[in-house]
Amino acid sequence: MSRAGRIFNSFLILFGVIVMLLAVGAMTQAVIELELNQFFGRRRVKSMIEKLQNHIILCGFGRVGRGAAEELRQSGVPFVVVDKNEERVEMAMKGGMLAAVADASRDETLLDAGIMRARGLIATLASDADNLFVILTANTLNPRLQLSARVAEESSEQKMRRAGADFVFAPYNSTGHRMAQAIVRPHVQQFIDFTTRGIFGAPAGGLEVGIEQVRVEESSPFAGKTLGEMQVRRDTGVIVLAIRRADGQMLFNPPADAKISGGDHLIAMGEPQSLRRLEQQLTGVAA
Repeated sequence: MSRAGRIFNSFLILFGVIVMLLAVGAMTQAVIELELNQFFGRRRVKSMIEKLQNHIILCGFGRVGRGAAEELRQSGVPFVVVDKNEERVEMAMKGGMLAAVADASRDETLLDAGIMRARGLIATLASDADNLFVILTANTLNPRLQLSARVAEESSEQKMRRAGADFVFAPYNSTGHRMAQAIVRPHVQQFIDFTTRGIFGAPAGGLEVGIEQVRVEESSPFAGKTLGEMQVRRDTGVIVLAIRRADGQMLFNPPADAKISGGDHLIAMGEPQSLRRLEQQLTGVAA
């Protein structure tokens, strides 16, 4: 090659080496940044989970899990989503929820999710066997938990309850019952939708009405009084549907002379602000 050709080839080799090094450097930087983001992201999520108290652990973020998460978020209840599917966890995090990629059936996962500080666990995994295993594990780690599980087969309901589940739901059966009830008793179904979706869903008939449970604290000035003495409907506009006694007894449509005590729960229906006002009264918190 001529002198000019050798000079050109030298610059071409140098340029190629520089481009190669830049490409390798860019790829290395992208990988390192991705790893660091994931590392610090996991640490941030872990730190946030460690601060949770009296929260709910939601195992599974499928169709049923997403519905449960939406209800928990709208109710203002702290919760953490656990699912081993990265796409579902990413979906939950994009929705502003606290979520972690992990196997909910493992003891370490539930411990990392703060099961010893949690108030309840909801199992909505794909199979009844997985949900059963999660309920068994959760009940062993923290027997004080409120446990709720979904089942696909009716035959799994009793097994789930024996495992320690407090509430068991069969979504397909429930949907079938509601669909039939909507045809046979449409006004009843409309009322149920009205009271269960009025606050957290679209206002029904232009009104916002819902059903809440309100605990009567020992320090409440109304503890030891009757419903008639409290004048709940007159002062707050709330209708008391039932009283759940501290011993578990349920008194439906309580009369005016029904006395409430500390530890009881009032099942009441009314507008959101009225329910909040009643809660403030019964908890002894000033409005």
